[in-house]
Amino acid sequence: MADKKLVAATFTPFDSKCEVNLSQIGPYIDYLTKRQGVKSVFVNGTTGESLSLSVAERKMLAEEWCKKAKGKMEVIVHVGCMSLKDSQELARHAVEIQADAIAVMAPFFLKPKTAEALRLYLQEVASAAPILPFYYYHIPAITGVHVPARDVIANIQELIPMFRGVKFSDTDLMDLGQCVSSSPPQWSFLYGVDEQLLAGLAMGADGAAGSTYNYLGCHANKLIAAFKNCDLDRAREIQFKLQELLSCARNFGFDLGVNKQLMINVSGLLLGPPRLPVMPCPPSNVQAIAKKYLEIFPEC
Repeated sequence: MADKKLVAATFTPFDSKCEVNLSQIGPYIDYLTKRQGVKSVFVNGTTGESLSLSVAERKMLAEEWCKKAKGKMEVIVHVGCMSLKDSQELARHAVEIQADAIAVMAPFFLKPKTAEALRLYLQEVASAAPILPFYYYHIPAITGVHVPARDVIANIQELIPMFRGVKFSDTDLMDLGQCVSSSPPQWSFLYGVDEQLLAGLAMGADGAAGSTYNYLGCHANKLIAAFKNCDLDRAREIQFKLQELLSCARNFGFDLGVNKQLMINVSGLLLGPPRLPVMPCPPSNVQAIAKKYLEIFPEC
């Protein structure tokens, strides 16, 4: 069985005024690689508040991640926007800064109604970065585009020769399974529902991409290793612990603001508050979650 990839969907560092703070990206990379054993990042995605950022801010962040991560980790840059032209601009920029790959979610203001419409949209974005591996970012709970991923990627390589897989952030394991079973072996399916990673692996996911791997990466890597070694008892044990922590967090309204503050508490990085309309997490709430984190995971 080939090595399975773990990808951290990164938070965007802000200062106290919610301006992008590039100074934290170097320490962030060191934390992920040295403390969490994470060697790949998904930049400017949902966790990174990408749709709350300007195109210029997204370029700044992507460039700094690629520059500081060179030789240390893989950088997948999410370039999806509501505007096709903005997405193409970000895709061209990703080529210039030598990103390792790009990904695109479906636009969700004026939504594509069919798999064909979404495929054509993805093709137009990919055409701006024809040399980069291309991933479709499937996250219907956020986009409201409930076209099955299996329909979107059917024959997509005819339109996008560099198509390499899907960041599959959905609970529909039948859809995931049909994607895996009908796709060429060189494609990757990165599962994006952290609380049921083991189920995604069992359905053939090649790895995982999610927000909690910023601070739970070392434990997710152990889960993946146990699965690879056919030690399902150990893999379930770790998955149940991850679920216990996330269940606790949900009791405090586990949104992006809570998630980001938990990362700050665990890592010590100065990532700042989320940008409006996301609200910061009350300190007492995140302290309770961080306490649970230390009880469940006293060490990596």
